Amino acid sequence: MTTDVTASAPTGASAIVFGAEVAQPPQHGKPGGIMRHLNFGTGLLTGIVMAAVAGWVTAALTPTSASNATFAPDEPEYVYLAVLIGWVIGFMLGMGAFVGPIRWLLGRDITHADAEYMAGKDLGVRRYFKFTTDHKVVGIQYLVVVMVILGFGGILAMLIRTELGVTWAEVFSPTFYNSIIGTHGIAMIIGMIVVMSGPVGNFIVPMMIGARDMAFPRLNALSLWLLVAAVVCLVSSMFVGGIQDGWSVYYPLAAQAPPGMLGYQLTIIVFAVSTAIASVNLMTTILTMRAKGMTWSRTPILVYGTFAASLMGLYAFPFFQYSQILGLTDRIWNTVFFNPVEGGSVWLYENLFWLLGHPEVYVILIPSMAVALEIMPVFLRRPLFSFNFAVAGIVGVVALSGLVWAHHMYMTGWAPAVNYPFMLSTEMISIPVGFLVLVAIGTFWRSTVWTRLPLMAIYAVVFNKMIGGVTGVYLSDVPADQYFHGSMFVVAHFHYMLMGAGLFGAMGGIAFFFPKMTGRILDERLGSIGLWTAFAGFQITFGSMFVAGLQGQPRRVLQFDDMFNISNWISTIGAYVIGLGMLIFLAAIVHSWRSGEIASSNPWGSKSLEWQTPTPVPLENFAVLPVVTERPYNYGVPDPYEAEMDKKDGDLTTVGQVGPR
Repeated sequence: MTTDVTASAPTGASAIVFGAEVAQPPQHGKPGGIMRHLNFGTGLLTGIVMAAVAGWVTAALTPTSASNATFAPDEPEYVYLAVLIGWVIGFMLGMGAFVGPIRWLLGRDITHADAEYMAGKDLGVRRYFKFTTDHKVVGIQYLVVVMVILGFGGILAMLIRTELGVTWAEVFSPTFYNSIIGTHGIAMIIGMIVVMSGPVGNFIVPMMIGARDMAFPRLNALSLWLLVAAVVCLVSSMFVGGIQDGWSVYYPLAAQAPPGMLGYQLTIIVFAVSTAIASVNLMTTILTMRAKGMTWSRTPILVYGTFAASLMGLYAFPFFQYSQILGLTDRIWNTVFFNPVEGGSVWLYENLFWLLGHPEVYVILIPSMAVALEIMPVFLRRPLFSFNFAVAGIVGVVALSGLVWAHHMYMTGWAPAVNYPFMLSTEMISIPVGFLVLVAIGTFWRSTVWTRLPLMAIYAVVFNKMIGGVTGVYLSDVPADQYFHGSMFVVAHFHYMLMGAGLFGAMGGIAFFFPKMTGRILDERLGSIGLWTAFAGFQITFGSMFVAGLQGQPRRVLQFDDMFNISNWISTIGAYVIGLGMLIFLAAIVHSWRSGEIASSNPWGSKSLEWQTPTPVPLENFAVLPVVTERPYNYGVPDPYEAEMDKKDGDLTTVGQVGPR
């Protein structure tokens, strides 16, 4: 079966699709229809207009105080919520997210020519600013959006460290400082959740399993643009008081927060919808569209990691979404879900929040560890130390990730009797996570290393993951947690897990897949300088935080005792070194994307399917759908056909598949 795809035939005729003649519905107008006129610009315009209209109508309909004709106390919140909802609906409308359902209601089915237009065929750069269905375009869009989100969160991190480093003065007001803390936290969590599953999951995974696209292409685009709409809601919250109670926004404090809390709540509600759509799409694609012969034992480990992260996100994110919906109704409609005076429970919120809050760690960690294990065989020219052991580790993490949430609640007083069972489950989950680290170390053992930028990032991942994992064992123990709770030690630990393992793994994944995604090689020299500069700054920053935490410095505190000054000065210096390294790595990405060395179709000599396609990748990925006949990491394993040919030629040497050195 080939991809001899031609333009759609005339009205009511047929089209040649993958070499077969397929009957087509009537073509109404030019291919694409109204989608030809919709893009990011129209989305912004429509979103702003609908936000303004929704705010104006709500202000006009909300009662005002009869005594002084001023706003009633709740009116600004009603108006702000209406503005946010108007923005989300208007932006998605202006992007064209509702065109497909509307056409279906009108009985105008999409033709093959329409589908090709929506996939971005022959649109050039314009396709990256449209509601485009091609999974490769969506992957690039995710990459850019993620870099913007992480850049925004990184700037806020620099502001936090500036405040904590200038110990002799108050740089920001306590209110603004608190809003920086909360917004930084949720921005980085959102960015890290999608940093691998977004760009790599969308661009690479369909090709890696031998598919021509995602299972639901339009839902794929929908998940991306919902993310964009949600992030705008988050940024807007900083202009109306911000998030004052940390990224976890515990009740009852959250009930007293300024209107910016509504921006946070709608961000989470919309982002959870985006995540659910993306998870269902990735899982369906992996389950139903793997190439012929790609059994589960022949499926690459990155596919397992992507599927696991999608599964955890699909069951865990609704808890977070529910908590914000209930909090929103408490705030706007005076329900009492989290109001203990009226019979509600703040522990209900904490349980709902942490039912996501800990699986979310593994939604971030597992894809980065999986991409590390995907990279290692390519540059070590040997199979994984134990593929089955790695799969068992991923399965174990998924199975246990939903059974550890209450270790975040040891000190709350909720159900003290369950503290020790949750301590046991938390310590147990370190076993399957340890499997993944052992597989990585075992693969390195006695291997011949081809040291390139992607592998350098894996060195950083393994180092940081071991420190994060060991310190996490202390925090899982109830007696130790009673001392460390709420200290900078906790901050250092979760940064080693989320940034040290997650972000550095993402840097390695981007460097590895950059040639396939952009057609160019990422600048090794500039990228390596950025990577190791950020790594050094990371150790300085969070190593010093461990010391401060052991001394007893609390987190989320603007002013503290002078005994913590030196630790904070060191951490602030390290944070600026991280920022410098990330800017250098970003410069490497931008420079290489614009004028880097042209990449061949398979510059690393990899065996997996995505590298067997041309670069740039054609619209339909594969001219002929592949058939898989061996495991994905058979580096150094003799090819029976080549060995037989060598014997016939009188050469008794067995030839393996050897990549570049």
